[in-house]
Amino acid sequence: MMQLVIVPTYNERDNLGELLEGIYKAVADMHVLVVDDNSPDGTGKLASYLMNTRYKGSLFLIERTGKLGLGTAYLAGFKWALERKYQYIFEMDGDLSHNPRHLPSFLQAVKECDLVLGSRYVSGGGVRNWSLLRRLISRGGSLYSRFILGLPFQDLTGGFKCFRREVLEQINLAEIKSNGYSFQIEMTYRAFLKGFRIKEVPIVFEERLTGHSKMSYRIFAEAIVMVWKLRLDRKRLKAGTDTAQAAPPLP
Repeated sequence: MMQLVIVPTYNERDNLGELLEGIYKAVADMHVLVVDDNSPDGTGKLASYLMNTRYKGSLFLIERTGKLGLGTAYLAGFKWALERKYQYIFEMDGDLSHNPRHLPSFLQAVKECDLVLGSRYVSGGGVRNWSLLRRLISRGGSLYSRFILGLPFQDLTGGFKCFRREVLEQINLAEIKSNGYSFQIEMTYRAFLKGFRIKEVPIVFEERLTGHSKMSYRIFAEAIVMVWKLRLDRKRLKAGTDTAQAAPPLP
């Protein structure tokens, strides 16, 4: 079974080693792709070293020229994964906020659906070390998106996910321009409109202990605007003019 975790990084040197240890402990045969945006702290250099020594054959690296954004990092990773025939493709943060111990439950869930969403807002899920303001922004963003887009899911802004390759093949990735929170919302929305089966599994999100959060008011504002753009474009997206077909049957 070909399975890959994509980890976008920018200044995550202090977290990368622990994250990789956690991933391989949770799922021994997992492959990991680090997409590094030329981190000044040497994250890319550390990833390259580990790729050629400790994790040779299971760790891979894309080094980009600068800080190009979360959405484009995942799109680069998706393209890399599809070219290499991976069946299950994960999104996962590089700051230890997504605990690798949840990976086996994702792999179990994806046997019966096409897209698994790691959810903080279903039974068994939650957050740790967040301020009240951060909780309100995150929960409010999901509620806002659910209402505008008519989606039934509790957590739309999270970035811990697992896609079957068929989902990524049938979404026109070249059309996706959003980043940050809005990127996560858009990917789920497009998959939902194509009729793919989507399931939420509980995760506990842990606020990063080192480094700085990538969250900003610009990212939040982009999400507010992008949700309306997606809603207004619903008819075209649902009609499948971006080359998507009906969801394939499970094997």
